[in-house]
Amino acid sequence: MMCLFHTRRSHDAYQEIQWSCRSIWLIFCLFLRSCVSSPPKPNFLLILADDLGIGDVGCYGNDTIRTPHIDGLAEEGVRLTQHIAAAAVCTPSRAAFLTGRYPIRSGMASSTERRILFWNGCSGGLPPNETTFARVLNQQGYSTALVGKWHLGVNCKSHRDHCHHPLNHGFEYFYGMPFTILNECQGTDDPELAKSSQDTYWLYTQMIFLAVFTLLFGKLTHLFSVKWKIIVCVTIFGVLYFLSWFSSYGFTKYWNCILMRNHEITEQPMNLEKTASNMLKEAASFIERNKHRPFLLLFSLLHVHTPLITTKEFLGRSRHGLYGDNVEEMDWMVGKLLHVIDKEGLKNTTFVYFASDHGGSVEAYRGNTRLGGWNGIYKGGKGMGGWEGGIRVPGIVRWPGVLPAGTVISEPTSLMDIFPTVVHLAGGIVPQDRVIDGRTLMPLLQGTVQHSEHEFMFHYCGVVLHAVRWHQKDRGNIWKAHYATPQFQPEDSGVCFERRICPCFGDGVTHHDPPLLFDLSQDPSEENPLSTDTEPLFDSIMKRIGKAVEEHRSTLTPVPQQLSPYNNVWKPWLQPCCGTFPFCWCDKETEKASDML
Repeated sequence: MMCLFHTRRSHDAYQEIQWSCRSIWLIFCLFLRSCVSSPPKPNFLLILADDLGIGDVGCYGNDTIRTPHIDGLAEEGVRLTQHIAAAAVCTPSRAAFLTGRYPIRSGMASSTERRILFWNGCSGGLPPNETTFARVLNQQGYSTALVGKWHLGVNCKSHRDHCHHPLNHGFEYFYGMPFTILNECQGTDDPELAKSSQDTYWLYTQMIFLAVFTLLFGKLTHLFSVKWKIIVCVTIFGVLYFLSWFSSYGFTKYWNCILMRNHEITEQPMNLEKTASNMLKEAASFIERNKHRPFLLLFSLLHVHTPLITTKEFLGRSRHGLYGDNVEEMDWMVGKLLHVIDKEGLKNTTFVYFASDHGGSVEAYRGNTRLGGWNGIYKGGKGMGGWEGGIRVPGIVRWPGVLPAGTVISEPTSLMDIFPTVVHLAGGIVPQDRVIDGRTLMPLLQGTVQHSEHEFMFHYCGVVLHAVRWHQKDRGNIWKAHYATPQFQPEDSGVCFERRICPCFGDGVTHHDPPLLFDLSQDPSEENPLSTDTEPLFDSIMKRIGKAVEEHRSTLTPVPQQLSPYNNVWKPWLQPCCGTFPFCWCDKETEKASDML
């Protein structure tokens, strides 16, 4: 009996040991499986061009401007043919790109004619309580950097609080322009900032001083009697009026065209001839410094915004004048960055994305020479919040071994989709306390789903809803309803030459009731509006779109308007200055280069 008891105990002990071994082996296998199926966090190289038209790139149909590096990126990755910007001008579009939210949600959509930030020394900008993908990735252990254009504000209350600065939005390193490049930076063309307003200010100034001269002449020649006190008062008023506007617009080159490294101003004004090469060196250096840890690099190009600063090596190389030269130089810069990725052995572990912030400028001319982009078959361009030419942009994604090479996707996607996509891949969590309008792209890019998650897209011009896109997935149609469209000058030209950029509201806009309806799947150029006579489902389509607009508007909450007249006016006490204001001038980049010799 005792022997039997011991035998049973031994058998039970053996079973326990066997079960423990199996459990350990199962846990070990699961651990190995999780390690194999969860690749390391990818690096991110996000390249954003400025004012590039979708028709300016070879892989999107251009056969005269040479863009071999961007075309190669598309051959090795995924090309998006219906990639949509959230706004048709840079400030709101970039805010949406960084946050994954329509600009109207963050206060970055304007209710005035000024739809972009006008000054480094204004108080508007991307609110500090907005969450960018850079902030989330930084929390996930990524090294984060922005090289190039920012244009989302600098200061709030003092010239050194940097509340809107990139370093306050998740970027550990910044080198570039806090503003955007302008004709004023070069000083050879007409001003870009409120030219019509400046012309008006000049006219009023001349009228005031003409009145002073008339009063003075009448006093000295005794043609009429006037008190010296009146002449002095009118003169003082004229001087103060002149200073009130010329102190800002007259020195735009010094106030806006500056270069910064983190919080330090290194050039004021910028040396435009060296800017592109300096930015390329900074971007390459960042990749090399961080090749052994996960990184996010947003390379925000100054190309191809006017005045089209192009190095002498590329001048005259294209068949499209200065604009084509600038595009080809931009492509060369993209190639240089991709070469650094390849050289450091990071190609298979780097998620590369290339896009433009909005469509090409169709009103940009110097005499008879066109200085803006080509938007292919799509109507309109920069500044037009509803027409495809203003918001449909190139979109290319490459991640070898993860994304299928040579794929073309025609489903609706958005620049806002980069936010959840990047956050998800980095192991982060999309904020749950706010509406995120972007959708992760990975299932679509990898081919595990056939349709985009976007059913509706809302196309704003400032705070005015100009158009709505409905992706009716069960039928394959993409309907687009235009509630308002700009009035072209000349008519049917597709441009607003007299205004230099099309307006969002007022007498330069036509409101449509019923809205203009197009089927983009059949009419991508938006040439033939549908009606109840040509589309039997017209009423039901408009009813469904109208319901979507109501649902969308119910999700909007009031927020401070960052582009209000007060927030978008130049304030001397907020002006970044590398000297003692107003004597703002420095060239630390040249000094640094001299010290290294």
